[in-house]
Amino acid sequence: MTKYGFAINLHRCIGCRTCSIGCKMENGVADGLLRIRVLNDEERAVYDTPMGTYPNLTMTWTPVPCQHCDEAPCVGVCPTGATVKREDGIVTIDKETCIGCKSCMEACPYDARVFDEESNTVDKCTLCAHRIDAGLGTTMCQISCPGRAITVGDIDDPDSDIAKIIAEHETKHILETEGTGPQVYYWNSMGS
Repeated sequence: MTKYGFAINLHRCIGCRTCSIGCKMENGVADGLLRIRVLNDEERAVYDTPMGTYPNLTMTWTPVPCQHCDEAPCVGVCPTGATVKREDGIVTIDKETCIGCKSCMEACPYDARVFDEESNTVDKCTLCAHRIDAGLGTTMCQISCPGRAITVGDIDDPDSDIAKIIAEHETKHILETEGTGPQVYYWNSMGS
């Protein structure tokens, strides 16, 4: 079985937000909206990630796309079935079915959904499902990241880069206590 997710190396992220811009260009994301936010330490405080203590302070950046949760709270609250979790683990929104009620936005603990005023629908990271479905293998955020901080792939394939990262490094999730089973693995390494 295939299960897609992200592995994001926080040591390699330089906060340039090229992933956000690449995503906007690839997916035609409306002005003023982002499918992947890049938070600095102060903004990340909501996720209980400390900045260190004086005099050993740190500054890191955290890209936050949709977490493509195993137990995605956004799916169950959607009254029209517009939000679905595909068999490959990718959570998507059918814009034709979305009525813009914002129930999914309220249910998402990661604040990973945005409201598109123009289309009156909710928008979010789709893990570039159109690219994966076309056999292109990865997302625009991974391709455009100059620091090679983002790895996307099949978590269940032991030979995939993402599975190797998860197996070889200590990873963590944001808001693990929410019980959603997020499929974005964060790690911090100078290496690959």
